[in-house]
Amino acid sequence: MTARGTRQGLDAEDLDVEEALALVKDGNGTARPPGGHSPAQRGGSGDGAPPSSSPSSPARSPEAGHRADPAEHRHRATSWPEARTIAARAARSGAARLAPVSVTLGDALGLVLAAPLTALTDLPSFDTSAMDGWAVAGPGPWHVREEGVLAGSSAPAPLADGEAVRIATGARIPPDTTAVLRSEHGRTDDNGRLHPTREMQHGQDIRPRGQECRSGDQLLRAGAVVTPAVLGLAAAAGYDTLAAVPRPRVEVLVLGDELLTEGRPHDGLIRDALGPMLPPWLRSLGAEVTSVRRLGDDAKALHKAITASAADLIVTTGGTASGPVDHVHPTLRRLDAELLVDGVKVRPGHPMLLARLKEDQHLVGLPGNPLAAVSGLLTLAEPLLRALAARPASEPYALPLRQSVHGHPYDTRLIPVVLRGDHAVPLHYNGPAMLRGIAAADALAVVPPGGARAGQETELLDLPWATAGIDACFT
Repeated sequence: MTARGTRQGLDAEDLDVEEALALVKDGNGTARPPGGHSPAQRGGSGDGAPPSSSPSSPARSPEAGHRADPAEHRHRATSWPEARTIAARAARSGAARLAPVSVTLGDALGLVLAAPLTALTDLPSFDTSAMDGWAVAGPGPWHVREEGVLAGSSAPAPLADGEAVRIATGARIPPDTTAVLRSEHGRTDDNGRLHPTREMQHGQDIRPRGQECRSGDQLLRAGAVVTPAVLGLAAAAGYDTLAAVPRPRVEVLVLGDELLTEGRPHDGLIRDALGPMLPPWLRSLGAEVTSVRRLGDDAKALHKAITASAADLIVTTGGTASGPVDHVHPTLRRLDAELLVDGVKVRPGHPMLLARLKEDQHLVGLPGNPLAAVSGLLTLAEPLLRALAARPASEPYALPLRQSVHGHPYDTRLIPVVLRGDHAVPLHYNGPAMLRGIAAADALAVVPPGGARAGQETELLDLPWATAGIDACFT
């Protein structure tokens, strides 16, 4: 029986070798990943059994302190929703929380307020004209003064009853003003006296002091994201700096001797897709990427890089499985790191991991295959970074699928989709090593074990640039 024969609608491009084996052999405990390299990248890049089944796995794990044999593995991997919860919770521990910093308005965009934004003054701080026109006192007609009142000028003299004065938008209202007559609603007669062309109301087109807020009013709560509008409000309220949660510092370690940094693939070497892709993606998640380092398959270099890093989060790519050059698990064991997540029941990206290196430092190990790495990024790195930066979680939402999507027998699948009207359309080229689908996608559909039928409501994970735009996303 072939893998295609186990479930209707399976596309060869949708499954890697291990997934096909799992579909055929699920339930008998014999399905296990191939021992060699994947076509795109070696160890840690596919979706094989996670490193917890390897003799080199760290002894510490959330579930047990012993080495698990392969038959135990599927019970030890963490479910996809639970993995995201664990990642967010890890960042909320006392030591992991980032201390607030004082930043100028020019550096605050995208950060989260660490303290409520309280008005430092009344807004407006004086009675102002809402329109260009005349400030008038009493009923018309009015005698018009020669001098006008401009925005930013010194305090004007009071108006006597029957007087008017030219006034600009934003200018201070003279004392004893009754209303502002708009330029288009007034006319002057041959004697130079001003007459209204429409009925006027007392206080018309005057913005009274404190109309928007009074000094001491809370304008925004702590935890609000600093948007361009928030910057404007803060400036109007008298702020030069804001107390904010800083961006988490992230260091990216790209592992793999087979990776090229330029040119076309050749002679068994492939282009590094993750080095160019991960830093801007991490920045879109609110991180400050301090460095991107390429280490190759070197256990000593990996150990040195991790121990020397001052980043809040270290992200590694590749090397999370159990192959001969997969050094992430042995290095974590050597560092006595605490594995919080060791394998996730999600495809692609099964052998991802999350470890606590210190109370205030974590490591996310991404598989080396590109789409599998994206899965790990959204499963573990995104909730962790969001919690570190104190950013609010997006409201979950779902849309019906335009076509059915086959599922893994026991794992969640993340499938690139485009949004068309009120439906999500699944894309092809969604194998672990492929980026063609995600490059065209608006979101990832969270397909539950067993798959989803056409018309079924399915949770969606928005891609940052699909909702905010490229410029807004990466600044």
